[in-house]
Amino acid sequence: PYFSRCNSIRVDSDWWVVYEKPNYMGYQYVLTKGEYPDYQRWMGFNDCVKSCRTYPYYRGDSYKMRIYERPDFGGQMMEFMDDCPSVYDRFRYRDIHSCHVMDGYWIFYEHPDYRGRQYFMRPGEYRRFSDWGATCSTIGSFRRMRDF
Repeated sequence: PYFSRCNSIRVDSDWWVVYEKPNYMGYQYVLTKGEYPDYQRWMGFNDCVKSCRTYPYYRGDSYKMRIYERPDFGGQMMEFMDDCPSVYDRFRYRDIHSCHVMDGYWIFYEHPDYRGRQYFMRPGEYRRFSDWGATCSTIGSFRRMRDF
């Protein structure tokens, strides 16, 4: 309640997910170790930060995720174990309606080439895009959260 804007962030360890609204809602920004002198450096749309949480580095060596073209794991499915700079090029769809993350942490991006809004995905079942905080099903790219 004491500050309404965040002009810089320093991450000393682990991964942090910063949210523009309280209770882990709104736009998400995934931050790795480093310095972010202004909100554009963390690909922010504004300088508003109202909640955040930390996740330890993933210690496993395997990453696995299934994406689906329909809600509740329906329709076409593809399994991924590596990064995908263009969902359309690999999946022939721009929309991901449900997802099952089996191993590792992942980041969904709104646009190809890891640009736009970010959505942090930890292991679990996401029956519809609203489960990962999105307002629409369009995903342009995704990658594994590694120490990049």
